[in-house]
Amino acid sequence: MTLPYQHLPQTWDVIVAGGGTAGAIAGIAAARAGARVLVIEALGSLGGTGTNAWVTPLMRNVSAGENLNRGLTDELKARMLARGDGAVDPNGNDNWFNPEGMKFVLEQMLLEAGGEVLYHTHIVQPLLTKGEKPRQIEALVIHNKGGLQALSAAVFIDATGDADLATRAGVPFHAGDEDGIHQAMSLRFTLAGVDTARLCAFLNSNGQGQTGENFMHFWMVWGKNSTLEPLFRQAVAGGVLLERDGDYFQGFSIPGRPGEISFNCPRIRADLHDGADPWQLSAAQVDGREAIDRLTAFCRAYLSGCETAFIGVVAPMVGVRESRRIVGEYTLTLADILDCARFPDSICRNHYPVDIHSVKGGAKLLHERDGTAPYFAKDAYHEIPYRAIVPVGISNLLVPGRAASSSFEAQSAIRVQQNCHSMGEAAGIAAAWAAREHGGAVRGVKIDALQAELRRLGGNV
Repeated sequence: MTLPYQHLPQTWDVIVAGGGTAGAIAGIAAARAGARVLVIEALGSLGGTGTNAWVTPLMRNVSAGENLNRGLTDELKARMLARGDGAVDPNGNDNWFNPEGMKFVLEQMLLEAGGEVLYHTHIVQPLLTKGEKPRQIEALVIHNKGGLQALSAAVFIDATGDADLATRAGVPFHAGDEDGIHQAMSLRFTLAGVDTARLCAFLNSNGQGQTGENFMHFWMVWGKNSTLEPLFRQAVAGGVLLERDGDYFQGFSIPGRPGEISFNCPRIRADLHDGADPWQLSAAQVDGREAIDRLTAFCRAYLSGCETAFIGVVAPMVGVRESRRIVGEYTLTLADILDCARFPDSICRNHYPVDIHSVKGGAKLLHERDGTAPYFAKDAYHEIPYRAIVPVGISNLLVPGRAASSSFEAQSAIRVQQNCHSMGEAAGIAAAWAAREHGGAVRGVKIDALQAELRRLGGNV
């Protein structure tokens, strides 16, 4: 059975599938580069992981004390700061932000640039040219309240995070580690109605030193010498928590939302780890909400200042750290990271560590070179090449973000939001140029010109 679709008469230079961390920035960059751009988003706001999965704050990515992700990331932070939805702590960390504010800022930036957005829309299937290699995507079938429709563009950007468009176009991919096991998923939430002054004093008195109630960060992981572990042990013994609720627990303050704490937890149960499996993804949402109830009860009973707190937000989107990774023209490896690899087609610099949230427990993050590789120097960094976002076999597609071509270990270092911003910005400019000058061929983009443009816009490449 073939379902009928309506082929819309409009055409775009660039269509971005997924308006998340990489996709929103890619759309803004492409529109500013002069392209007619449409961003397709499954939910009702841009930002993905940073907004709809409520992953706040941004993880720091610095070398010699300087931020490595600049360009549009700098502008995003500045706009957030100006509206009271961003903040800089006493240590100079400018990565604190309010996810709800980011939704407004990203949408404003896209619309100001002349880009279009189509919310509440899912991609279904790309329509490919026949015979020629590499093949070209001619149109993308999507589904929304208007039914099935085919949208045409010269260039497509897959920013779904799970490489949904790329894999449906036949791009080969890898998923998980050598056993096919993915990193742990999470469902983030907030507690509102918190007396943050009392909580801050409580944390300080319990060995979790804080810089003040506006920039709190506290944590507990079994066996990692957290001063909160005795409280978790009491809660498990008392039936308030399950043992696995202590596998990962982390809380942060939120700019612009006084009396509210964002939690980087609960971690979803170990058998639910594949964010590209719809049944597992649905079950993860249910499992996460059940755990949120337990953690809320724990905070009320054991953390001073949280006695009358209540659930403020439950993220509408499960936090997925890793699912599918495309096979690109180059695959970034752990050795590239540890050896601080440089590439002639670099589009991003990274110094975020290899950070594998394993559901197996006790997994070793690196190998025998721990602590001795060049990457552990304070002024170190490695580069991410343009070829890592160029998938094999398709001529007019780019895949920036956590689905870029990388090994399981390397992906855990490059997946954080600010790197996705930088990859997205490069992809957006390249897509606009490919549409205008190269008939959609993304391999035709002159890398030295792309790097010069990124630097002109404040980028660090």
